[in-house]
Amino acid sequence: MFPTDTMAQGHEGAEYGFAFLDEDAKRELRRSIFKAVCIPGHQVPYASREMPIARGFGTGGMQVTLALLGPRDCVKVIDQGADDSVNAANIRAFFSLTCPGVSGTTLTEAASVIQTRHRIPELPLRNDQILVFQVPYPDPLVLVEPNAATRRRMHGRADYARLWVKLYEDMVAFDEITISHRYPTRINGHYIIDPSPIPRYDVPKLHQADCLYLFGAGREKRIYAVPPHTDAIPITFADVPFTVEEFIDRKTGKRHCCRRCGATDSFLDEFPDEDGNRVFQCSDAAYCDSRLMQQEAAE
Repeated sequence: MFPTDTMAQGHEGAEYGFAFLDEDAKRELRRSIFKAVCIPGHQVPYASREMPIARGFGTGGMQVTLALLGPRDCVKVIDQGADDSVNAANIRAFFSLTCPGVSGTTLTEAASVIQTRHRIPELPLRNDQILVFQVPYPDPLVLVEPNAATRRRMHGRADYARLWVKLYEDMVAFDEITISHRYPTRINGHYIIDPSPIPRYDVPKLHQADCLYLFGAGREKRIYAVPPHTDAIPITFADVPFTVEEFIDRKTGKRHCCRRCGATDSFLDEFPDEDGNRVFQCSDAAYCDSRLMQQEAAE
């Protein structure tokens, strides 16, 4: 059990209990996490606490992470794959301020707990690592059913007919399923989850993974999980295979590569350079940096 008497020094002399949250809050969060792990994909309600950032900026992921951290943990925080964005840097600083003994890192392989906003690291995670997602909207059925009580009944019965109709209408209108992120994914043969706004490229990483995936929605007050070695299948039709972003150059027919490290096996961000030309770069900054270091060491 994590210590309860360790105090963290806050701004202007304020003192907080270890990991900011009170012990009752952490206990409730851990119970909700246990239930979520036992029932893969099921949305477990919890009493989301007020945090020192606004709801919608990662409070759910922060609460789940704070309930997990112990003094010997090493935490990494990423935002769209980057460690140095405002969101990631400030949350990492908050963990450092309120969790004495917890170290921070930008290395994926060094972290025991990783909190992420909208990406899964390129490096496959181990069975001793936990990935915590910041989730804005946890329920994929909200697109087709506004009533929360009805949605709960539909989830319990695995009644996703209206979601299938939504995908069919997409096919009729556009000749393809146009969902680019938050792709509905069936967990362990029953519940369909919203896997947070990760790109389609990351959805296959949920399937039969070695690590534990936890999803925290602070504004919606829900926690759900994809345990290790669990089936996570994106829903699609038998004659419409699930596809991911390929980053193919239409002129050459070849895949774009990262302009920094040359990677052709990672999710790429597209943006204009100083001259206005389209360039591509690894979304996962740690993966890109590690490839650069390996290339420099080999020279």
